Amino acid sequence: FTIATVAAGMVGLSFASVPLYNLFCSVTGYNGTVQTGQAAPGATDRTIQVRFSAQTDRGLPWNFQPEQASMTVRLGEEGLAFYTASNQAATPVTGISVYNVTPEKVGRYFHKVACFCFDEQTLAPGQRADMPVSFWVDPRIAEDPNTRDVTAITLSYTFFRTIEDAQRAGALANAGAHVGRGGARTN
Repeated sequence: FTIATVAAGMVGLSFASVPLYNLFCSVTGYNGTVQTGQAAPGATDRTIQVRFSAQTDRGLPWNFQPEQASMTVRLGEEGLAFYTASNQAATPVTGISVYNVTPEKVGRYFHKVACFCFDEQTLAPGQRADMPVSFWVDPRIAEDPNTRDVTAITLSYTFFRTIEDAQRAGALANAGAHVGRGGARTN
């Protein structure tokens, strides 16, 4: 009976490990997991540079890039940045993005209010879409001994054909949580 109980407990723990790990990451900011969906508290005088990076999985025939290389924002102030994607194929193509922030230790202080991550985007041949992301950096980053020396944060997005492709590439291990539709404007 004891062996069966231990075995059942181990099986139960294995099924609970992923949700428990995700909960741990979202609470602590571990592995670069950002906080999501909260309004900015109001700006301080201290600023931080936010850099923007974009990658496209080789299986997705899109040109994907940030519209700005970086921007400087005041801590607690909401920022708005844009990425663009265009379909280089002769047929409609659907993609989905995941993101992360570096250095990983700032994840708990980087808050995304709205973005295009984890939402499927379908672009017609030659179609271009503007993809906004709004965010803010918690002023408490300046008080934490582990992060007060950070002067720049990189927000990186990678587009894949499917979420399964992202999972196979290992991109979901460092991906942040979904915050809801930020929407893409197509041209």
